[in-house]
Amino acid sequence: MQEEQHDNLPQADGNQVQESQIEVQDTANEAIETIENLNAEVSEDATLEESHDIPMQNYEAMDMETLVAELETLVSTDRIMAVRNHVEEIKAAFLSKYTHFIEEKKEEFLHENPDTQEEFEYHLPLKSKFDSLYNNFKSKKTTHFKSLESNLKSNLQTRLALIEELKTLINPGENIKDNLKQFNDLRERWKSAGPIPKDKYNHVWNNYHFHVENFYDYLHLDREARDIDFKHNLDAKLKIIARAEALVNEADVMKAFRELQSLHKIWKEDIGPVSREKREEIWNTFSDLTKKMHEKREVLFEQQRGTEVENLAKKKEIITAIEAIATEKVEAHSGWQTQVEKVEALRTAFFSAGKVPSEINEQTWSEFKTAVRNFNVHKNSFYKDIKKEQQTNLDKKNALVARAQELQDNEDFVATTPQMKKIQEEWKLIGHVPRKFSDSVWAAFKTACNHYFDRLHAVKNESESVEIEAFEKKKAYLETLKEFQLVGNHKEDLDGIKAHIEAWKSIGKVPFARRHIEGKFNKILDTLFEKLSLSKKDTDMMRFSNRMDQLSEANDSRKIDNEKIFLMRKVDEVQNEIFQLENNIQFFANAKKDNPMVLEVKKSIERHKEELATWKEKLKQIRKM
Repeated sequence: MQEEQHDNLPQADGNQVQESQIEVQDTANEAIETIENLNAEVSEDATLEESHDIPMQNYEAMDMETLVAELETLVSTDRIMAVRNHVEEIKAAFLSKYTHFIEEKKEEFLHENPDTQEEFEYHLPLKSKFDSLYNNFKSKKTTHFKSLESNLKSNLQTRLALIEELKTLINPGENIKDNLKQFNDLRERWKSAGPIPKDKYNHVWNNYHFHVENFYDYLHLDREARDIDFKHNLDAKLKIIARAEALVNEADVMKAFRELQSLHKIWKEDIGPVSREKREEIWNTFSDLTKKMHEKREVLFEQQRGTEVENLAKKKEIITAIEAIATEKVEAHSGWQTQVEKVEALRTAFFSAGKVPSEINEQTWSEFKTAVRNFNVHKNSFYKDIKKEQQTNLDKKNALVARAQELQDNEDFVATTPQMKKIQEEWKLIGHVPRKFSDSVWAAFKTACNHYFDRLHAVKNESESVEIEAFEKKKAYLETLKEFQLVGNHKEDLDGIKAHIEAWKSIGKVPFARRHIEGKFNKILDTLFEKLSLSKKDTDMMRFSNRMDQLSEANDSRKIDNEKIFLMRKVDEVQNEIFQLENNIQFFANAKKDNPMVLEVKKSIERHKEELATWKEKLKQIRKM
């Protein structure tokens, strides 16, 4: 302003201005210029002052849902200029998160469809809502600016016209009282003329004040009336200075600075000039206070800058941590789940770390995205191999399902049950399948197995009563058998024993828990066989045949297999004995035929051959089973 320019010029007395004085003056001018520029912006649109009432939150730390909710609240107001910076901060935070989100979804799509020619598309309803809200805000802002622009131009022309009118009042030939009346009327019209473009603000106001001062200084006014006006203006400006002194000590620097802006606006727009001898003094005092407040504000900005640098260091550490995790070798799904949780925690910490210096913000964000992308590539590579393995497992399980479905209605329970149990064991050994098929393939397998075993249990329940009845019959039959006596006729007695064996078999199976009755029957048979004049071989074979028949009826495959292994081992043992004896007799090649030792070896060979024949016959019989 013209007043300020006059007040701050050094006296042109020919003295050289010291560098320190210039530096102090430059700082004061910088402080005043800063406030004037801010006031010019506020003057253009008064709603900008209201932006201080809306706290600027840490939007970077918010998730996309919260950001959209905040945007919706801000857009609902008509204070367009008061919320514009908040809206732009939300936009930057939302779009950075959305871009990152879409990149991850695209990577997942390409990972799951490596050979696809289909273009990646992903619709996020939240993004549509954000776009709608932001477009609504832009529409409101455009309407606001159009209306504002028209008013600003009109107001500018009004104020320029008032300045021209003010120039005509500085005419000593006119009536003083009439000029003063016109001047006061002009001042009132000036106050209500409205805002003008900010780029014209300082020039127009300085021009206006220059001519106001001329009016006071050069017009031959009534000195008493002029001095009263000067004194009134001086008192008002001293009050402003007193308030400015209090603001310098205010704890809330930004709040104090905003109030100082208002004081400058009042000083410039609402209060007239003071006497010439006081102008420089009070202006210097006010500008010195302004300089101090400006310096406190700069210190605060430096502190904020320091905080941003600290935030940058935190984010760099987070990026380094993600990069380290991306290089770790992990071989199991559980391990990767842990890694994913670590990266998610680091991502949250990154977004919560706060702002970084604006000149490095894009670079930091790019490094963060690259680190996360590299981690995802590493993770997806592992799951790509897992996916192949799971597909192989799915093929195996589908094959087992097909086998189970083929057997589920088979009536041969003896042969089918071991197969179904084996299928179930094989199923347990197969690993995971793709999650989307896990439930369906298990349901199909479970249905087939349940169908078969439900049928098996129904048949077993039906046969259980028959087995109990057979036990009772065999129990009664044992009492009858105890009364059986041999008649002394070998053939007749043998036929009688065989008849009892067949009768016993015909009764049928007994419950597994009551199979001890078979042992009682065998003991009675052993007693009868001992009384018969049968050869040892015949007796042994009849007992063996009876025991094998019982095992066969009981479907005791484990005992039958064990018996088979035992017989094979005995055949080998006896054959080895015979070979050894025949080899030993070679040492007696020159001995006489009636040599007792030779005769004993030959008898032993014959006994072993008879024993071998019995073992082979038993083995042959069990193999037929």
